[in-house]
Amino acid sequence: MTANGEIGFSNTPFTNKGDMADDDHDNPARSRGETQEKRPRKTIGCFSTSKTSRVYSDDDYTQDGSMDLHGNPSVKSKTGNWKACPFILGNECSERLAYYGMSSNMSVYFTTKFHFGNAAATKANSNWSGTCYITPLIGAFLADSYLGRYWTIVIFSIVYFVGMTLLTISASVPKLKPPCKDGVDCHVSTAQLGVFFLSLYLIALGTGGIKPCVSSFGADQFDETDEAEKKKKSSFFNWFYFSINIGALVASSVLVYIQVHVGWGIGFGIPAVAMGIAICSFLIGTRLYRHQKPGGSPLTRIVQVIVASFRKWNEKVPEEKSLLYEVQDNESVIEGSRKLAHTDTLLFFDKAAIETPSDKNHSGPISPWRLCTVTQVEELKSIIRLLPIWATGIVFAAVYSQMSNLFVLLGLVMNYHMGPHFEIPSASLSIFDTLSVILWVPIYDRLIVPTARKYTGHQRGFTQLQRMGIGLVISIFSMVVAAIVEIKRLDMAKEHKFYKNDKQIVDMSIFWQIPQYFLIGAAEVFTFIGQLEFFYDQAPDAMRSLCSALSLTTVALGSYLSSLLVTIVGSITTRHGKKGWIPDNLNDGHADYFFWLLAILSFINFLVYLVIANWYRYKRATGEVHITK
Repeated sequence: MTANGEIGFSNTPFTNKGDMADDDHDNPARSRGETQEKRPRKTIGCFSTSKTSRVYSDDDYTQDGSMDLHGNPSVKSKTGNWKACPFILGNECSERLAYYGMSSNMSVYFTTKFHFGNAAATKANSNWSGTCYITPLIGAFLADSYLGRYWTIVIFSIVYFVGMTLLTISASVPKLKPPCKDGVDCHVSTAQLGVFFLSLYLIALGTGGIKPCVSSFGADQFDETDEAEKKKKSSFFNWFYFSINIGALVASSVLVYIQVHVGWGIGFGIPAVAMGIAICSFLIGTRLYRHQKPGGSPLTRIVQVIVASFRKWNEKVPEEKSLLYEVQDNESVIEGSRKLAHTDTLLFFDKAAIETPSDKNHSGPISPWRLCTVTQVEELKSIIRLLPIWATGIVFAAVYSQMSNLFVLLGLVMNYHMGPHFEIPSASLSIFDTLSVILWVPIYDRLIVPTARKYTGHQRGFTQLQRMGIGLVISIFSMVVAAIVEIKRLDMAKEHKFYKNDKQIVDMSIFWQIPQYFLIGAAEVFTFIGQLEFFYDQAPDAMRSLCSALSLTTVALGSYLSSLLVTIVGSITTRHGKKGWIPDNLNDGHADYFFWLLAILSFINFLVYLVIANWYRYKRATGEVHITK
């Protein structure tokens, strides 16, 4: 740990140009961009060359400010690019296998082991799932401010593994296991609930350091200043989401079956082992990784702009924006960040960059609480511009959350037999969402993008905003299909008078749910992957983990929105002694109305999105990345 509290990065001075320039005059081979083997010589920058050390030219190094774990400039041929990605993708695949292997069937665990009602199980699962997507704000802040993405992933992965181990113990040790058997004679103690929820929320904390950092860390392996590597970065996000769903595929098929038919202890133990494998996979690739140095607290810089703007409330923003304060160097003053070009929106915050006569006459450095650079102001503007786009993802996430809540509970009252002997667990149907993603990712990357590029002329085929919008439209149809399937199921239940028995299985195959899962999977490929790329690309350089976490909070708020809608709907529809839309006996409810409600909300959300997307202006970065010398 360095003196300023940062872990793993040396503060030894270096530049890719200046520190080596003095020696170029005496080294003709090097000045021509060639490499050679040399005898012992003096230290160059932060490199002390030895007898067999290789001397690199500027072109051999990345130009985006990335470093190795020891703070040395990254050598392109030895670090990053696709050679580092298998370890990152392997980590994500194993971690997602662990997460979905536990979360996919959690609603069933709540109802069968803790004897929660359907509404209570849905709310408990939604609240925990939501927390898993709120805690990334904590991990992202630490990564961008102090630890860096690598160490944040390592530390929080260990917390995650501890939580998974404790969950396995709670489902295996007799005194900690819930005593319920098929919902009969339930006497769950406070200690049992305490250990169980402690393990769940340790997992939620652990995932908070992994989710916002792994995708950004993977994208860091591609040099933005290199056009060839920059093209690969867009493809990386597609294959990153592909690896997520490979893990989810195993979880929703094999692990869910083991939990239901073999035992919950083993069913939770395997995900714990998978998490251990995820940690090992990530650590093995350490020497290949490129790292971006933490830029200091982004929240502090944001607050400084707000404070400085209000302190200069009465100042008038000059018509000539070049008069606003900015450092003259080509680099930004913010660690690990390029300069940002001025934008003609949210002009009030430009007041923070107005250089008053007192500022000009001030001797010594001026406090950033009084005068901020244009780049610092534009960081705040970038975040504010992202917020409306971010908000439109909440309703989409509420639709997405139905796969682990209402879809699963409805599957329990449908015919889940395959032949005379085999039963497919309701939660395993999420495998079709996973298969949909696995199918659509290569189709999108290899077929749709090249085809769309011919018509749009855009390098990615569609802009990021267009891609997300397509996913929003598909999500509307997924809820329409879910409502139609539920109408048919309720008609059959009423025909056979199954509404009198909440345990009665309607003789309608659970596979009728496949289309709604498949449509949500297709929507994910467009919207969720689009969000990953959009929030990374549009984030200020020194705030990328934070913005990745911001995109993930839509899933959290979507889960909370789903929980809130269930509560509101339950409160309104159960008045005057009515059963309500989502009663414990789903054969006597109207879950189809709930799906229609989500479809209507999704349509309204899409219309709002069109307005916001038309207003949005993409970020423009200039100059070079700043690194402490």
